[in-house]
Amino acid sequence: MDEETRAELLTFLVVGELVAMARSGHWLRTDHLIESSWIWMSSNGARCDWLTRAKLVAAAGELAPQVYDWPFPKDESALMQLFNLQSGWFLDYRTEIVRRLHAFCSQYLEQHGGG
Repeated sequence: MDEETRAELLTFLVVGELVAMARSGHWLRTDHLIESSWIWMSSNGARCDWLTRAKLVAAAGELAPQVYDWPFPKDESALMQLFNLQSGWFLDYRTEIVRRLHAFCSQYLEQHGGG
């Protein structure tokens, strides 16, 4: 899994955390983040070893609270508009907030050895 793919998966996991918080008022459990990573990898034809995936899951749990106060939509239906669900679970990179979050995740990975 290259740097860009790791950043895209991390971005997806952080958005998943934000959707969970909007739905339930709680962050995702680790097993749900792992499942989300499998869903994303399946939709995107990506593969990675368990350690890389575990590091990305841990990073998502760390980053989601940091971005929670960003100008994200706070309700589930508005958050779902960040996705393009026509052919799988894909974030819509045409939205400014998704691009900003991706840049934040990329920077985090650069600073922390790539995940």
